[in-house]
Amino acid sequence: MPLHHSVSVRRSALATVFLAGLSAFPQAQSRVPDRTIIYLDPQEHTNLYPPAGGFYPNGGILSQITDRLTWQDPETLEIKPWLATDWSVNADSTIYTFHLRSGVTFSDGTPLDAQAVALNFQTYGKGNQALHFPVSEAISNFDHAEVASPTTVIFHFTHPAPGFLQATSVLGSGIVSPATLGRPFDDLGTATGIIGSGPFVVSADIPGREVDLVARQDYRWGPKAGEGRATVERIKILVVPEDSIRVGALLAGQADIIRQVEAYDEEQIRRAGYRLFAPSTRGVNTGLAFRPDNPLVADIRVRKALLHGTDRQEIVSVLYSRNYPVARSILSSQAAGYADFSQKLKYDPALAASLLDSAGWRMGEDGLRHRNGQTLRLGIHVSLPHPQNKTMLELIAQQWRRLGVQLDIMSGAAAGVLLDNLNPQRTPLTVSEVGRADPDVLKSEFFPRNRDSLLQKGGQSTKVRAFRDEALDTMLLDIASITNREERLRRVVAVQEYLIDNAYDIPLFEEPQVYAASPDLKGLRFEAVGRPVLRDLEFAAP
Repeated sequence: MPLHHSVSVRRSALATVFLAGLSAFPQAQSRVPDRTIIYLDPQEHTNLYPPAGGFYPNGGILSQITDRLTWQDPETLEIKPWLATDWSVNADSTIYTFHLRSGVTFSDGTPLDAQAVALNFQTYGKGNQALHFPVSEAISNFDHAEVASPTTVIFHFTHPAPGFLQATSVLGSGIVSPATLGRPFDDLGTATGIIGSGPFVVSADIPGREVDLVARQDYRWGPKAGEGRATVERIKILVVPEDSIRVGALLAGQADIIRQVEAYDEEQIRRAGYRLFAPSTRGVNTGLAFRPDNPLVADIRVRKALLHGTDRQEIVSVLYSRNYPVARSILSSQAAGYADFSQKLKYDPALAASLLDSAGWRMGEDGLRHRNGQTLRLGIHVSLPHPQNKTMLELIAQQWRRLGVQLDIMSGAAAGVLLDNLNPQRTPLTVSEVGRADPDVLKSEFFPRNRDSLLQKGGQSTKVRAFRDEALDTMLLDIASITNREERLRRVVAVQEYLIDNAYDIPLFEEPQVYAASPDLKGLRFEAVGRPVLRDLEFAAP
């Protein structure tokens, strides 16, 4: 039986229990105008400090309760006004001046003025060591914010920052109240403590179970002309880890929207007449990033062997759907600066075996490769936010086993996984992916002071002994600093090629966010990287 078709009796029983528990909520067929929207997410949120909004459960909440200076049109990727009515940028992109809407308030009644905006970006751009707020990965070269008037704020940068305008549109730049930023980072895991200016307010947060949102009655500053308060009164976001339970609740009319529909459930949902959405994340494709500080993968021949020994087409064909195109580069084909490097990513097991032979790894009688008494055995942790990740890693392990390489797939408590993923000796590989519709996304994924997927010396980990690629880091900083768009995009192409030529990352597929919704639900839309916007939801007339 294929791995992706197994559904246990236990899951069916859980589905029955969950559906019974939902019976107290209004049913989809009732069509009461102010009925509660039921939204199911497979994971609970963590910290709601806006720069942590890259985690989709966090983003699903922050997208409803915060506003941004600008918004990015998901069709054209053009940056348009939101809280800022207009802006100007100096010639070398080191000074950005924003003029703000007047009359905007946070949900606690305090004004959203230039002082509040300056504090937000001062925190996001520089961090706050005393309160443990990290720097936003979306903002580069930040120096300071200046309040010029109650409705004018000026941002200064130490070096050109061509990506900053787009950074003001991302969820990680959502504006929260000064009171929120006056609390320690660790306190921002409770959704009721996040005070934004968005169309919804958090009315309840039951940890690990649900977050309840209510419409803000005085909201009138949506990003599009004429947008006022939300069209729905209440949204209940429920944490439902089991795929079959989410799908069952939707098809039974006891949920309205579900996130992370697995590929094997897509056809069932289509046949039932429900709507599927698969917005692109438009950034670094889902892949496997190497940690070259680990001696087992320090040799480029080993990394290239594993790149060419990975049958990416088999992965997509067996486990996924047409919503998951095979990656043709490090970046999504919908990303600015994307270039097709398919020829350098070909599946070639004969070449892979030859490379391992040349690196001194010989096949033993046990079917594994050995060198100097050591076995070529690598470890990687399952990444729960990614669809079918464990099953995908198991398939890759089967492919690599044919080459004589053992891939151990690990899991565990979140704290232990976090520590392991900072130790290249424990995890010579990690799952890589990040969504952002701007070239700076490459820096977000691979630069040492950002996500640091490769684990470089001087980056996020104190366990790295020696590995550092200064040439790569310089290229990433250039992308974040070059103001000429054409030259900047040329550097983006060069970085993709450099990462592939050095086999630092094996790009696998372009990852969407896949949602399903009731066929009668209208107005569901998504931001440029696939986070839901729920303010315009309504049901068709009965």
